[in-house]
Amino acid sequence: MKFSEYMTEWLYSEDGYYATHKDIGKSGDFYTAVSSSMFFGGSIANKFMNSLKEGYLSPTSTIIEIGAHKGYLLADVIQFIYTLKPELLKTLTFMIVEPFEQNQKGQLEYFQNSFGDSVKLLHVKSLDELTCKEAFIIANEIFDAFSCEVVYDDKMLYMNGHEPEFKTIDLDVKRLTQRYNISKGEVGIGYEKFAIDMCNHIKKFEFVTFDYGDKQARDDFSLRIYNKHKVYPFFALTNLVEDKELKEDVKLSSLYAKSDITYDVNFEHLIGAFKESGAILHSYSSQMKALIEFGLIDLLETMKKNSTQESYQAELNRVKTLIDPSFMGERFKMVCFRKDRNETDS
Repeated sequence: MKFSEYMTEWLYSEDGYYATHKDIGKSGDFYTAVSSSMFFGGSIANKFMNSLKEGYLSPTSTIIEIGAHKGYLLADVIQFIYTLKPELLKTLTFMIVEPFEQNQKGQLEYFQNSFGDSVKLLHVKSLDELTCKEAFIIANEIFDAFSCEVVYDDKMLYMNGHEPEFKTIDLDVKRLTQRYNISKGEVGIGYEKFAIDMCNHIKKFEFVTFDYGDKQARDDFSLRIYNKHKVYPFFALTNLVEDKELKEDVKLSSLYAKSDITYDVNFEHLIGAFKESGAILHSYSSQMKALIEFGLIDLLETMKKNSTQESYQAELNRVKTLIDPSFMGERFKMVCFRKDRNETDS
């Protein structure tokens, strides 16, 4: 089978990783910005507030999270909106795009425990089910979970059981490699459909998303597996490892569907998909630069004035994880797209 099919089954099948593994953070396989500090969501909330002040979005917008896991990010955004301008909770609508019913139940339970009846949470299983006039959409680390093909020159990866082999590349995949100058590495599958669905089902939106990757292709493999905070390069678990001394003494089959598998996002490809669909690239930057521009420092100063020094210092230490260039600050990127029927891409 194609590698993209193998990755889809690994992550999304009934017994796949996302259906059976729920923990993120210390007890899970990896950390995210959401599990690091509530000020990640706070900064995004402040970004939304700035878009309101600018007049791009209105107080009757729908705030949508895609790939919400337990719902912590959207809940943090709502908590900060309540702190900054509580009357907005009466006019805003909150929604999560979540395909797994078990995750939907967990998110509803978390929101009930967090907000009681003050906040009503809506769900759709996919963008295809969504009809919305105006939305502020957020996502964190979803595109590195889209299935990918793995290419090397004019070949792409196939899996025979858990044994990989490079064979003739599909024409559609080859077109993407030629367009985005990918000779060695991963090609995300589904970016185009995702962008089209968002543009077709939401009349006007601002979409803010964060992910691990770079603006251009790296010309190398980034495919890797996270298991209990240990990172395994994919090919180091196979006979295709280029340096035999780097081969891991772990069987790929033992990690299948029990660990997270991911790759670096090629943001040039993602941006191209959204531009083709009619959206406009509003901004692109490192996570560190984005969060500071969203107002992270101002939010921390407000906390400093209204909390104990001990609480402030503890949160400051957590925030450093988000913006430290050697950790998440530079390796993670933010991209923001806007789409309005009255706007055209210049």
